[in-house]
Amino acid sequence: MIAAFFLGSSAPLLAVAPLLPPASLDQGFHLLYNLDFDRAHQVFVSWEQLHPEDPLGPACDAAGSLFSEFNRLGVLEGQFYADDHAFDNRKKLDPDPNLHARFNAAIGQAEARAHVRLSKDSKDQNALFALTLASGLQADYAALIEKRNLASLHFTKEANVWAEQLLALDPHCDDARVATGFSKYIIGSMSAPVRWLVRMGGISGDKAAGISELQQTAKHGRYLAPFARILLAIAYVREKDKPRARELLAGLRDEFPSNPLFVRELARLDSGR
Repeated sequence: MIAAFFLGSSAPLLAVAPLLPPASLDQGFHLLYNLDFDRAHQVFVSWEQLHPEDPLGPACDAAGSLFSEFNRLGVLEGQFYADDHAFDNRKKLDPDPNLHARFNAAIGQAEARAHVRLSKDSKDQNALFALTLASGLQADYAALIEKRNLASLHFTKEANVWAEQLLALDPHCDDARVATGFSKYIIGSMSAPVRWLVRMGGISGDKAAGISELQQTAKHGRYLAPFARILLAIAYVREKDKPRARELLAGLRDEFPSNPLFVRELARLDSGR
């Protein structure tokens, strides 16, 4: 008994609770992918308390809020993205106002902290990644929940700018490639006139390049590798490459057994629907 040793042999024995490892962002994201949103939120808040000036805490918490809303609204259901017609005709969804407020507050906090850090060090990688994540999350919220395509493109452009700055500093920060990869794939999937208009706004599309970047994140990303695999599975379904989609979904099912999305999508693929 270490405590008794330091207190002396005449002292009463004390029950000492084992020290728990500090909360990690990796742990929080693992909980997110298993749909344990409350515990993920607690992990992100705990991490933020240990790193009060780091923008990654609130940025990751914003990701948790968005993933929670995606799950509640069924945003990532495979049939939703099965073809361009289904995507173009998607309905505007009814978001939870309280969760939206929490999402916006976390985004604002992440951006404010990131800009403070960048004012002191323009090469602060955590700040650049937080801004990449914050802009990408806002693009997803605008497009997939609110159906505000122009606003989503604005945020997508911002995310690309931050991601490119970060990748110029660290080409191995593969989580940042989710922002650039998915936007390239989606814009590359648009009709030629729309793609031309988007390119005029400063965002180019290339389906093959987008898939390549997502593949890199899926293999080497730290926090967003599973999310990249989800996006790749969606892309493979759209591209009629069901074997590769199935391989990814089976791996996600095994890694995150509490998430029924992967089981449902595998069943849908196997049924031919």
